[in-house]
Amino acid sequence: MNELKIEFSPTEIAGTITTHGMRIILIVIVALLIRKFGAVFIEKFIRKIITTDNSQSHDAERKREDTLIRIFGGTLRIGIWITAGLMILSEIGIEIGPLLAAAGIAGLAIGFGGQYLIRDVIAGLFIIMENQYRVGDVVCADGTCGLVEDISLRMTQLRDLDGVVHHIPHGEIKRVSNLSKNFARVNLNIGVAYHTDIEHAIEVINHVGKELSEDAAFRDSIIKTPQFLRVDDFADSAITLKIVGDTKPLKQWEVTGELRKRLKIAFDKEHIEIPFPQRVIHYANPPQQ
Repeated sequence: MNELKIEFSPTEIAGTITTHGMRIILIVIVALLIRKFGAVFIEKFIRKIITTDNSQSHDAERKREDTLIRIFGGTLRIGIWITAGLMILSEIGIEIGPLLAAAGIAGLAIGFGGQYLIRDVIAGLFIIMENQYRVGDVVCADGTCGLVEDISLRMTQLRDLDGVVHHIPHGEIKRVSNLSKNFARVNLNIGVAYHTDIEHAIEVINHVGKELSEDAAFRDSIIKTPQFLRVDDFADSAITLKIVGDTKPLKQWEVTGELRKRLKIAFDKEHIEIPFPQRVIHYANPPQQ
C-alpha cells in the first residue's frame, strides 16, 4: 500500500507562520483601532443627541451622558473582541462554522432557563431610557443603599458607606429611590425644652441658616437657605421644630452636619436647651445608707 506523505520545507513553514501571524496581528490592531475610534464616536454622539433639560443641572446631564457612554462603550467592546476572536480562530485553521452552530444550539437550550437574564436586560433598558439613576448617584434599591459605581444592561453596582460593593440584578429591583437627582433637601428635626421662647428659637435657627448659606465654604452647595418650617410635634420632653432647605445633589449630608454643629453652638450661647429623655427610678425598698 502506498503511503501518502506530505512534507513541508522549513521555508514553507516559516512563510505560513509569518503570513498567519501577520494577519492575526493585523486583526488585533484593527480591533484596537475600532475600539478606540468607536469609543470616541459614541462619546461625541451621546453628548450631541442628549437634549438639554432646563429642570436638570449641568452635573446631572453629565452623569446621564457618562452612564450611557459607559453602557454602549462596554457593549461595543464585547462585540469587537468576540468578532476578533472568531476571526483569529478561523485564521489559525479552526472551523468556526461548527462552533457557531454549537453555540446556537447551546444558546437555544440555555434560553429556556435564561428568562431571568432577559428580564434583567429588559429592566436595565427601561432604567437607562427613563433616566431613573446614573453613575455617581446615591440610590436605595430594595433596602440596599449606596453610590452607583457602575451600570450595565444586566445589573447595577452599588458601594455603601462601609465600602461594601453590592451587585444588584435589574430584574430584582422592585423599587428604587434616588437620593441625588436634580436637588437634595436638608430635613432636620430639633427638639427644644417646653419652657423655651419659641419665637426666639426660630430667630436663632433662621440666623444660623442664613450665616451658613452665606459662608464661602457652603454657599455653592446650598440652593435654598435652611430655615424654620413649623412646629412639628409635642414630644414627651421637647417641642420638635422642623428645619428645611434645598442643596445640590449629594451635598445634603455635609450641609446638614454643619447645620447641626452650628445650631448646637448657637443654642448653647443663647441658653436654649436641647432636652434629652430622663427617667426617675423608684425603689420599692430604698437601699440602706
